[in-house]
Amino acid sequence: MKSIPFSVQLFIGLFAGLALGWVARQWAVGWLGESLITVGGLFVQLLFLIVPLLVFTAIVAAVGNLRNLTNAGRLVGKTLLWFMATALIAVGVGITLGLVVNPGDGVHLSAIDNEGAPDSSGSWLDFLTGIVPSNIVEAFAEVNVLQIVFLAIIIGAAAVKVGDKAEAFFSFNTSLLEITQKALWWIIRLAPIGTAGLIGRAVYSYGWDLLAPLAKFSASIYIGCFIVLLVIYPIVLRGFAKVSPLTWLRKAWPALQLAFASRSSVGTMPLAQRTVTERMGVNRNYAAFASPFGATTKMDGCAAIYPAIAAIFIAEVYGMPLGVADYVLIAFVSVIGSAATAGLTGATVMLTLTLSTLGLPLEGVGLLLAIDPILDMIRTATNVAGQMVVPVVVAKSEDMLDRTVFNAPPQPLDEVPSFAADEDDSQAEAEPPADELVGAKS
Repeated sequence: MKSIPFSVQLFIGLFAGLALGWVARQWAVGWLGESLITVGGLFVQLLFLIVPLLVFTAIVAAVGNLRNLTNAGRLVGKTLLWFMATALIAVGVGITLGLVVNPGDGVHLSAIDNEGAPDSSGSWLDFLTGIVPSNIVEAFAEVNVLQIVFLAIIIGAAAVKVGDKAEAFFSFNTSLLEITQKALWWIIRLAPIGTAGLIGRAVYSYGWDLLAPLAKFSASIYIGCFIVLLVIYPIVLRGFAKVSPLTWLRKAWPALQLAFASRSSVGTMPLAQRTVTERMGVNRNYAAFASPFGATTKMDGCAAIYPAIAAIFIAEVYGMPLGVADYVLIAFVSVIGSAATAGLTGATVMLTLTLSTLGLPLEGVGLLLAIDPILDMIRTATNVAGQMVVPVVVAKSEDMLDRTVFNAPPQPLDEVPSFAADEDDSQAEAEPPADELVGAKS
């Protein structure tokens, strides 16, 4: 397999999954369908198994690495500003597309399966109170990423304030992060097999017939994500980072493929971080902060495009027209509340948060649950793309982008490298390119 590039392996897995899922559904091959469900489920389980430890150690390391940068405050501020700015543009695309397409026009409730209101709904009170865990062990056991991020930020900031006495803690955390990333990289190398299982499971379990009554809505989500991916992000890269969007896309492609198949921003984070540092030339110290932070809060697909179009769809289906103030609320919720998606699969929490803010019926979520896995693929790919665009733009503005690395041909990578930041890298300058690695992994 090492003779086949990783991106090609993912393509093979994707098309194999489509074919196997279609065969299993078309000819009712139960054992094949169950096998696809099992393989896809095991791959997701492996990703989720390591997510809590990965998020905690990565965020703690990110906070600690900021102390090595003389311009840390400005970097954090610019990153947050670009996160919000691109999210605002993305939600604008979603609202505009929803108003033009009218995704709920002509849809009848009897034509689609309505699973009713979700068991739990998002609200601003739930969101705010849910940030602080009542039990540390419970936060990790339930894989509550938002609470884990909160704990990591608090502990990392406290360790920075402690000073020299906390160096042993940071060293231990760095070692644990390295071990975690090594284990996760082994899981990522199984992604072609996992992709076949996940795509095949979606086709076998849901089929394409479920898309028929929601075809306009589904197409709107994909079109909106493609507009952001192929129009908005390239404009941002060309206009503010002064780099080639095609070069960026070519280097980001393997991470986007993994995001599409796995439907997990957090699970894709190690590959995305490698991409922005080793393929795009972003300073490692800064990337060690931007990548983990973005993987848990930067959700242009799940938290901007999707809830905007979905809210318009549900409002039209239930005959509850929205006004200008409602669209402003959608934008506000998307920009401020995106952390509620927490980097895991699905965007139900964000959608219920939007619906409850607008006063729309939460039962509308049930209309979309059946096709959510199909939509979540492109949403997650859009999320990860945004998480790799912003570090490039910010790094360019701070002279922390190595153009030699960015413009060089994509280097194949085999083993997961060290993500530990250089202690003496306190200047706002990009690191020299890493030694060339051999192998076939991207």
